[in-house]
Amino acid sequence: MRRREFITLLGGAAAWPLAARAQQAQRMRRIGILQLGSSRSAVPSLFGQSTLEAFKRGLVELGWIEGRNIRFEERWADDNFQLLPIYAAELARLTPDAIFVSNSPTLKEMRQATSEIPIVFAAVADPVGQGFVSSLALPGGNITGFASREFGLATKTLELLKKVAPAVDHVTFLYDPQQPAAVGIWAEIEAAAPLLGMQPSKAPVRTAGEIETAIPALARALNGGAYVLASPATDVHGELIATLAKRHRLPVVHEFRYFAEVGGLASYGPDDRDLSRRAASYVDRILRGEKPRDLPVQLPTKFQLVINLKTAKALGLEIPPGILAIADEVIE
Repeated sequence: MRRREFITLLGGAAAWPLAARAQQAQRMRRIGILQLGSSRSAVPSLFGQSTLEAFKRGLVELGWIEGRNIRFEERWADDNFQLLPIYAAELARLTPDAIFVSNSPTLKEMRQATSEIPIVFAAVADPVGQGFVSSLALPGGNITGFASREFGLATKTLELLKKVAPAVDHVTFLYDPQQPAAVGIWAEIEAAAPLLGMQPSKAPVRTAGEIETAIPALARALNGGAYVLASPATDVHGELIATLAKRHRLPVVHEFRYFAEVGGLASYGPDDRDLSRRAASYVDRILRGEKPRDLPVQLPTKFQLVINLKTAKALGLEIPPGILAIADEVIE
């Protein structure tokens, strides 16, 4: 967070109603945080520091100031999945007032660690299909939050690929086979790609070695392109995917902005920072006495189109002026 923004937020705290501030000051609240990524990484990530900063900024806007009326218990797995159950159990033993997570693996481990402590998630795909909540309207249990996608997103991302790389007539779906949402998204891609003049195929990838094999193979096909599904596995290797795609002149699109920030061609999807900021509102409501089971899971409301113009030039692509005009961000 920029220093000026943080000071502005703190300054705004002076305007909070005295009664609300006095009520919040009655006792120090504790929020557990389980993150898959690293607090030390400077590389943009769906599971990194920027999303957590957005969550904390949302709490500040609602009157919760670290060290004054709220304290955080953070656990970062540094992209090591084996640490997640250990840290989840640690957080559960601390019995915080609520726990914040920002992806499916962390939510899965926290759900196994506690069925009592309220858990608020952000950027989780298909929480109903994954069994985290009973329904969007009535989550039930101790879990609620903000989903990362809605039906039609894959189609729109494919449309973006076709607009920025019109020659692409074959698109490969790069996905983590352990991502539960991949089945439904692949079904959407299978239906939408032919309507856009593209033949779909899929390639499961989890490790750096699999990615290093898959992308050069895809690039050997004439007029090929790729759609990368956001997941912990692809996020960890996001920079590698972007680098290899550029090296082999393969147009690749993604759903989240961090991919374009690390060198990917383009992204279109929900604003992950906005999802994390909105998750703070649910934590606030829980701290004020509401139950997770009564807070409906919400879908994304803010989407971002990001174009990496430097990568486009490296691929020999001319981005249409109309796309550049509506982009939320153009990286040059």
